[in-house]
Amino acid sequence: MVQNQTIEVTTLSQLLNNEEFNRKVTPFLKKEYFKDRSQQIVFEEINDFVEKYSKPPTQTVLEIEIQNRRDLSETENSGALELLKTLDKSEVDYDWLLKTVEQFCKDKAVYNAVVDSIKIIEDKDKNNTPESIPSILSDALAVSFDNHIGHDYIDESERRFEYYHKKEDRIPFDLEYFNKITKGGLPNKTLNVALAGTGVGKSLFMCHMAASTLMQGKNVLYITLEMAEEKIAERIDANLMNLSIDDLHELPKKMFDDKISGISKKTNGKLVIKEYPTASAHSGHFKSLVKELALKKSFKPDIIFIDYLNICSSTRFKGNASVGSYFYIKAIAEELRGFAVESNVPIVSATQTTRSAYTSTDVGLEDTSESFGLPATADLMFALISTEELEDLNQIMIKQLKNRYNDPTMNKRFILGIDRAKMRLYDVEQVAQKDVLDSGQDEPVFDNTGVGKRLGEKSYEKFSDLKI
Repeated sequence: MVQNQTIEVTTLSQLLNNEEFNRKVTPFLKKEYFKDRSQQIVFEEINDFVEKYSKPPTQTVLEIEIQNRRDLSETENSGALELLKTLDKSEVDYDWLLKTVEQFCKDKAVYNAVVDSIKIIEDKDKNNTPESIPSILSDALAVSFDNHIGHDYIDESERRFEYYHKKEDRIPFDLEYFNKITKGGLPNKTLNVALAGTGVGKSLFMCHMAASTLMQGKNVLYITLEMAEEKIAERIDANLMNLSIDDLHELPKKMFDDKISGISKKTNGKLVIKEYPTASAHSGHFKSLVKELALKKSFKPDIIFIDYLNICSSTRFKGNASVGSYFYIKAIAEELRGFAVESNVPIVSATQTTRSAYTSTDVGLEDTSESFGLPATADLMFALISTEELEDLNQIMIKQLKNRYNDPTMNKRFILGIDRAKMRLYDVEQVAQKDVLDSGQDEPVFDNTGVGKRLGEKSYEKFSDLKI
């Protein structure tokens, strides 16, 4: 306790005598971080003065302001005035001070968050639900004095040049045109979403990509909220063993073991499949899972698949919360993207089309089921389109809807081969692309520079009352 009091008193002293320090830390300090009532009073007065006059007060001003307060008892008043006399004007090493006070703020924030969480669990907080606890703890852990004050265009041009020529870590596809539209694969800290109707191929796409990423030697985490863990594993088995699901069930044990052994020898990666009941899990559960896998299995994912977004829950709202689907699904998307940033991996998920688009020969952003807020949050969004003609050819069409990695009007549509029995996608010969690659290039889509910048008139009119 003596150490904390020393930090507290030193902090108050420097708030008075070091304007640079005051400007830096005042936004992060809270009254409740100061346990002693006298310290709280002094901090209140310093903070109020800074808010009014944009500079620290003098000690004389503080004395007058404290003496003029009518809400303080005689004991509180004299205690605060006595504390003022002890505040030291001597200089303190700035770097040490900043680091020490930052840690002090973090410790206090976490402690208070734990106390608040206990109150919520014990139902002593009527304003928050248990679902808000992960967010409260996450905010506390995120306390940080950001030293960056902006990019100097001229002075930092060298750093900018290096950035332009730095090769970004990406998870590549084993599909040519997906690599083209993403400039080589999916970067970390991104949310990537496939849009399709029921049975078109959302899970097939994710299972195929999970299998191909595993064979690159990457660690893959596949979270399923719709199908059982065994069903996802079955699809990945069919993909990697190049067998139909029907043949997989007829495979003798010896041959199955040999194939698994062959797969394990070709990759150093691991694949973990985790099932949650539909609509029961949110980003807080997924963060806990990642931490648990790190502790128990020394497993850190390089990419995370979530099958699928619409049937996740939100940390912000209960499932029966009286909020519209726009806000609910947008909240889930934002939380998942935050999870991607925190985990430093790409997240791949999917969403349903509207009912009317299930049998459509074309799909657009207006066909996003339940929420237009989802494409506003995603980094890459594309539709999987199937028609009778395409099915007869064992093909599926991909249509870009939004792309922050590249110009979405280039290769806006392209064709992939699909083997539904073996749960595989594959590149087709160039001749299959000729009728679709350049079609619809003038159709407006979300571009790579801003949300909805080039959204078509139809979509714009439909969603013009929504704030993005």
